[in-house]
Amino acid sequence: MSPRLVRPLVWPLVAPPRLVYHPSVRPLVGFSLIGCVAAGALLMAAPPPVPPHLDGPAARWVTETLEAMTLDQKIGQLIVPSFRSTYLSSDSESYDELVSLVHEQHVGGFLLFGGREPVPNVLLNAGYSRSVLGQPLAAASITNRLQAISELPLLNSADFETGVGFRLTGATTFPSAMAFGAAGDDRLAFEAGRITAREARALGIHVNFAPVADVNNNPRNPVINTRSFGEDPAAVGRLAAAYVRGLTEGGMLATVKHFPGHGDTDTDSHLGLPLISHPRARLDQVELPPFRAGIEAGAAAVMTSHIQLPSLDPEPARPATLSYPIVSGLLREELGFDGLVYTDSMRMRAVTDLVEPGEAAVGAIAAGHDIVLHSPDDPAAFAGLKQAVEDGTLTATRVDTSVRRVLEAKARLGLHRNRSVSFDTLPLVVGTRAHLGVATEVSRRGMTLIKDERGDVPLTVPRSASVLYLSVLDYPSGWGNGAPSRTFLPALEERWLNVTAVEVSDRTSRAELELVRASVDRYDAVVASVFVRTASFSGRMDLTRDVADLLRAVARRSAITERPFVTVFFGNPYAATFLPELPAMLLTYDFYDLAEDSAVRAITGQASINGRLPIALGDQFPVGHGLTRPGR
Repeated sequence: MSPRLVRPLVWPLVAPPRLVYHPSVRPLVGFSLIGCVAAGALLMAAPPPVPPHLDGPAARWVTETLEAMTLDQKIGQLIVPSFRSTYLSSDSESYDELVSLVHEQHVGGFLLFGGREPVPNVLLNAGYSRSVLGQPLAAASITNRLQAISELPLLNSADFETGVGFRLTGATTFPSAMAFGAAGDDRLAFEAGRITAREARALGIHVNFAPVADVNNNPRNPVINTRSFGEDPAAVGRLAAAYVRGLTEGGMLATVKHFPGHGDTDTDSHLGLPLISHPRARLDQVELPPFRAGIEAGAAAVMTSHIQLPSLDPEPARPATLSYPIVSGLLREELGFDGLVYTDSMRMRAVTDLVEPGEAAVGAIAAGHDIVLHSPDDPAAFAGLKQAVEDGTLTATRVDTSVRRVLEAKARLGLHRNRSVSFDTLPLVVGTRAHLGVATEVSRRGMTLIKDERGDVPLTVPRSASVLYLSVLDYPSGWGNGAPSRTFLPALEERWLNVTAVEVSDRTSRAELELVRASVDRYDAVVASVFVRTASFSGRMDLTRDVADLLRAVARRSAITERPFVTVFFGNPYAATFLPELPAMLLTYDFYDLAEDSAVRAITGQASINGRLPIALGDQFPVGHGLTRPGR
């Protein structure tokens, strides 16, 4: 007997709230904007907060559904494949593949990604970005169609660390977690979580793989970095807990990651298996407290990491993903966590270099996970798990325990009653001006001035002054979601009549760099924006020596001529430690339009500067350091 199909419903369409806020207008009272957002939320249909426990009907649905499920259906609930959120016809091979996963593998849900474009695999100039943002209406269309053909409601997830706009165009994008750390306000973290949940649920996405609870205390961490709230465990735990509460209030399941802590690594787990060799006492003191805080705040899920920790599991080259002592021993038994445990993407080389997809899936469930996420071969993962149950490697009780957790999560969200979303409601919720206003507030308050030895901030040269703008890139390729300086440069040109812009990177020749250096004296002021990424799979997080030497030369020359020189760092804040000669340095912890606009407002005095370092930058700039400037 198959579980009864519950007919999908939709959220009702209601009129949008009238909003008078504009992002360029600073609220008169610090949180009048957030009050506006909360008031607007009451006027629109929204999913209720996630309840801590199931009510009677929901509990009965879980029990009755589990009892009626076949082995294939149970195995499928443990597997979450992915889809891309660009337009997808129902009459296409790609859609047929998704249908097969629902009908043949009985998958428990899907992981949403943005889009992807084909690029040539060429030498010398292989710098094209494959990634593009998806579209909200396309995403909602796909989730609705997949829900309609699935016997059981699907529990859909996404990595919305910086908001739904991280994956989908037009949705709200918040600054990085480290910018929240610099702003230091729990209420902003809560509100970001609540807004993200509202927008995600409007698309049919129920689980957010956020917040990052890792404590980033390794300046050479190539994969966490600004994704962390900072390096102080207490502050990271406080902000992570606030974000968890915001997601829960908005009707979404929160996931703390990457357990038991990915912050002190210098290896990208997309490329290899990182090793954390600290003793257990250090883990209890630094890495684990934020996870405890997130769990206590109501996190419904935990995502583990593809890292090895000999102090927790002495087996050589065994990642936490496959470790019973870490998942079942530490997380389940010691920390008492009984919610969903997801693997990280099983396509990362820290796992794929070790085991085949079917074996990896069995190992992850045997270790104590409930869900195998983003396997490189979902049918193989399904076959491996089924064979493991049939030959006794996995017991039926072990599988039933995880399936029950999955069903309970679906019931807590009310998916047994209502699994579809409304296309009419979506534009009223996703990407509103009020939501953007909160993101703008976070960005503005996260700006951190760490040095201004000549008093160049705010920059007060006359409007008629000639300004040299240096857009300094780590490397020019891979900027798929927006070219660097596309907002910063026009904003400078609005303020000064004579701006000359030059872009330099690792592709700029020494002769060209020398030409830039020789021209510095022609200008009344120099502004530099430094863009350094810590992108997954890149293995890079620095400027080249020649480009860094150019900035040092400009600093020396500007000191002699007494001309203002201000540098803004976008992305990796640790890059500032390699350029101590620069006279004025502002950190944004982020990229793209919002950060660029906030930075211009900060260095020109249009906005106050109050951010505080959530990390230490060598001995000179400790945690909590930051210069303040009043805005005008």
